[in-house]
Amino acid sequence: MEIDKAIGESDDKRLKTKYNNAIFVIKRALSLYSIEEVTFSFNGGKDSTVLLHLLRAGYFLHKKELSSSNGGLSSFPVRTIYFESPSAFTEINAFTYDAAQTYGIQLDIIRQDFKSGLEALLKANPIRAIFLGVRIGDPTAVGQEQFSPSSPGWPPFMRVNPILDWSYRDVWAFLLTCKVKYCSLYDQGYTSIGSIHDTVPNALLSVNDTSSKEKFKPAYLLSDGRLERAGRVKKNAALKNDVGSDSQNHEVLLASVIAVGDEILSGTVEDQLGLSLCKKLTSVGWSVQQTSVLRNDIDSVSEEVDRQRSICDMVFIYGGVGPLHSDVTLAGVAKAFGVRLAPDEEFEEYLRHLISEQCTGDRNEMAQLPEGITELLHHEKLSVPLIKCRNVIVLAATNTEELEKEWECLTELTKLGGSTSLMESKRLMTSLTDVEVAEPLSKLGLEFPDIYLGCYRKSRRGPIIICLKGKDNARIDSAVQALCKKFKEGVFVDMK
Repeated sequence: MEIDKAIGESDDKRLKTKYNNAIFVIKRALSLYSIEEVTFSFNGGKDSTVLLHLLRAGYFLHKKELSSSNGGLSSFPVRTIYFESPSAFTEINAFTYDAAQTYGIQLDIIRQDFKSGLEALLKANPIRAIFLGVRIGDPTAVGQEQFSPSSPGWPPFMRVNPILDWSYRDVWAFLLTCKVKYCSLYDQGYTSIGSIHDTVPNALLSVNDTSSKEKFKPAYLLSDGRLERAGRVKKNAALKNDVGSDSQNHEVLLASVIAVGDEILSGTVEDQLGLSLCKKLTSVGWSVQQTSVLRNDIDSVSEEVDRQRSICDMVFIYGGVGPLHSDVTLAGVAKAFGVRLAPDEEFEEYLRHLISEQCTGDRNEMAQLPEGITELLHHEKLSVPLIKCRNVIVLAATNTEELEKEWECLTELTKLGGSTSLMESKRLMTSLTDVEVAEPLSKLGLEFPDIYLGCYRKSRRGPIIICLKGKDNARIDSAVQALCKKFKEGVFVDMK
């Protein structure tokens, strides 16, 4: 079989592993279900084209094992369905019908929407499983495994996803290695094809040319797979990542800070990041409700994240991020939201650009992110994007210098203090005793409920420092004047 032979002769170890894993899934499905009980949903796209040839190879190898025959594959008996749409590119339709003729495929043309078409198909045929070209990163991939039952409300069938863990790079490595035909649009700069209404050539493949007609390089020359969908037109895109949106219920936004690391708890390392992060959050008007330090334990991280995310507008967590056995932060965050860790193709591409010589295996554990809830926050100053899981920000900083850069990028990307006025503050120092200032400060708090009053000493015998914070400088000045009137002149010194 030409596909199996081409992969076998390839030097690409990653591609061989991906191929073998996909073939295993296909052969497993063909063992579980009869040929009459399976179907293949073909749409003419690159992922679907990969799956077509994997199915041809998988069926050939499955039959070879059963019959010990070395004969060729004269036809493709797996029922194949094609949802024909008036909004499909003519090139997609042409390629689909050409592929059917070339490989002896009997197409079942369905001219209904996907759900209605499946309902009619399954009602008329004993189909129990459908092969799909779904990859992690696709909108429909959330929560799916290689074998996943259909979603509630849909007709019952098993979704079989042989290329679920394949990346953009893997897809093109397969197509080019096997030298199979694919839709001509991919040679015209299209990298992800939807309908004629939402798909354009990827601008990143544009070629500078003196002619009036814009030209594009082929899709397989896109070096950065995370930008595969840059050719999809986004309609009515809402502003994302704005954690300071008007929908917040709190006048002052609430935050919590979580550090993960046994080395902090043992006193081996002094945690400077928490102190710095609290100062930064306070400076943009956030109120830090709690800081905590957790040991390297998934359940401990999960429980704390789950508790804090429910009471705070944003949770910031750092430490325990990486490929080591002690790096449990992302697994804990995933568990807190009740999702699994799954390969993130976009993040993997970033890592591949950053540490390409170390990405030798078929699976990069550092690219496993909480599935369906992760948003990558890109910034040109960051070598890898920040990770945002709903209202949890995962910071990768290991020192204050790295935190400074991440914070700068984060505030630009999320408008972190966008809907809150920056907090104003004033500090007063006095040699008065605690007893002398206790009652006047309590009364001042009642007079100025919008002003935060804090007191502390740097040493037991040192002076008391009174901190007043609020959003209105004039109100702070009024509070200071009211406090000073309660005592003799010169009792308080303004600390500028």
